[in-house]
Amino acid sequence: MELIGMLDSPYVRRVAVTLQLLQLPFVHRPISVFSTFDQFYAINPVVKAPTLVCDDGATLMDSTLIIDHIETVAGRSLMPVDRVERQRALRIVGLGLAACEKAVQIVYERQLRPPEKLHAPWMARVQAQLAAAWLELETELTAQPLPVAASTITQAGVTAAIAWRFTQELLPGEVDPHAHPATARHSLAAEGLDAFLAAPFN
Repeated sequence: MELIGMLDSPYVRRVAVTLQLLQLPFVHRPISVFSTFDQFYAINPVVKAPTLVCDDGATLMDSTLIIDHIETVAGRSLMPVDRVERQRALRIVGLGLAACEKAVQIVYERQLRPPEKLHAPWMARVQAQLAAAWLELETELTAQPLPVAASTITQAGVTAAIAWRFTQELLPGEVDPHAHPATARHSLAAEGLDAFLAAPFN
């Protein structure tokens, strides 16, 4: 399998870390949707990261759908089996992905749109949504910390940690770590795992 995309994308990185945790062999090709658009287009004309090139040459998109596929290949999942635990994990994954989405929107607005074209009410709305996602996640992790060992971390733990690192790296000062101590602790611990170190944010 080949994973296409840059590891500064939280979506690419959650797939890479999941592949590491599931001990599935893969080749990472750090091709950018921006600086190497044509090269990405040749692999997947939709130019969407992450893209997974399967063993039979088929291409898959969307990190959640790719993770569904690789868990099927691995024969095991990072999602809990227990119904109550799974529901909570799904909630945390959803919040983490929402935080990623809103953080990406802010980054794109600031980096790709000319300053005179910025729409302040829209930015304020997206920033409020980002803050709400992190407040909800902090509440969840304060009430019940997520497991963070290589043998016990779930997809909820992976996604929350990666989303936090992305937000802190790309939007410094936007979300105060001191106001989110449980989330910051979780992400720091996860980033020390071999699976995360093997797929470093860059």
